Amino acid sequence: MPRVIDTLRLTAEEARGLLDRREVSAAELRAAYREAIDARNDELHCFLTLVDDDGNEGVPIALKDVISTKGIETTAGSEILKGYVPVFDSTVAARCKAAGLQLLGKTNTDEFAMGSSTENSAFGPSRNPWDPTRVPGGSGGGSAAAVSAGLTPWALGSDTGGSIKQPSSLCGNVGLRPTYGTVSRYGIVAFASSLDQVGPVTKTVRDNALLYGIISGRDECDSTTVDVPAVELPDAEDLKGLRVGVPKELNEAEGIEPGVADAVRRAIGLCSELGADVGECELPRSVEYGLPCYYLIAPAEASSNLARYDGVRYALRREADGYYEMVSRTRDAGFGDEPKRRIMLGTYALSAGYYEAYYGQAQKVRTVISREFAAAFEHFDVLVSPTSPTVAFKLGEKTENPLAMYLADVLTIPPNMAGLPGLSIPSGLSEGLPVGLQLIGPQFSENTLFRAGHALERAIGFDPVPERLR
Repeated sequence: MPRVIDTLRLTAEEARGLLDRREVSAAELRAAYREAIDARNDELHCFLTLVDDDGNEGVPIALKDVISTKGIETTAGSEILKGYVPVFDSTVAARCKAAGLQLLGKTNTDEFAMGSSTENSAFGPSRNPWDPTRVPGGSGGGSAAAVSAGLTPWALGSDTGGSIKQPSSLCGNVGLRPTYGTVSRYGIVAFASSLDQVGPVTKTVRDNALLYGIISGRDECDSTTVDVPAVELPDAEDLKGLRVGVPKELNEAEGIEPGVADAVRRAIGLCSELGADVGECELPRSVEYGLPCYYLIAPAEASSNLARYDGVRYALRREADGYYEMVSRTRDAGFGDEPKRRIMLGTYALSAGYYEAYYGQAQKVRTVISREFAAAFEHFDVLVSPTSPTVAFKLGEKTENPLAMYLADVLTIPPNMAGLPGLSIPSGLSEGLPVGLQLIGPQFSENTLFRAGHALERAIGFDPVPERLR
């Protein structure tokens, strides 16, 4: 009699164990996830592309659709790349393939990873499995929703301003934005090259560590990458010897909902109960200037990166009498409102007469933010805060107010500007919706974050299965 596979609760580590012990076959495991996708994807719209059996026999996985996959359409959620089929694998896709992971498909994303709700996708929004009238976060809402709804045991996302951590918070997942340079960007559709980083979205911290171990490390195709410390699977149940800092500004920022603050306070209390030395610290400039600094640097880099989409080399092309008219028509038809907004903002910030006043000044502030975090880490091993100031908000609630949407990442952006790793874990519920706890460490401290996250995860005892699906 075939084994019943509960994809809603099965972790990637457990799935690997089933395969290793030959209790299920790779085909049976894949079939279970395809059945879950068939049952729930029409409602949640997590996947943009599904793929046939690729011959691998490991744990299934989904990839955010900014990750190039040989022979499989990669759209970055944009009309301008609809129909684009890469002729090569990105490094992270190749490493997943080499590890035997079975690719289920490509997940929905805000266009070019620009957004905090997945509502900017040219192919329609994804929905939150906890409440389909609400957003799953963004830009990697498709990956987060797919993991939460049991459509894949784990997934890869990309994080520029918070696109792994924030949707993981809203969907009740564990999401890691690794230290900048620990995971290759080769083959990733670029948004802001000095900020973009690929990372895992999983049900548990141990799963997160396992997937990070597969994708991380030096890559000769990306000169920003470095060798990384060996990944240690966490098993500690306490935080003895760990110094945990509570940045006042990240925990008392304007807009943090009371229910979110309460859940995070309880988690901070657990840090003390688990033996950590907990104390307050300050990051005044990081929070005050992080968001405006980010929205100068990221759009400036985006305006440069997106210049390659001209109707000549990739996918969409609108015919016209001359080259410049063809480029103009192609970009007008192919880019959505949010990429256009950021291209214009970034081009202005880089233009003659304004470069030093805007982009140059933002880079100086970025250095100040990095130094401020470095000073905090002289006294603490880990900093904690809410991941998102709110729980999942209603679809359409913020689409007419770009600033309100940008503020969804106000707590994740500061550490990203400094190139620091951040791990979001579920810390409880508010109004029946998940609340994320953000753990921030110094560069290359992923193992410390895994240790802290695992101990807190066990102490919190969060049930990651959406109540409506139990």
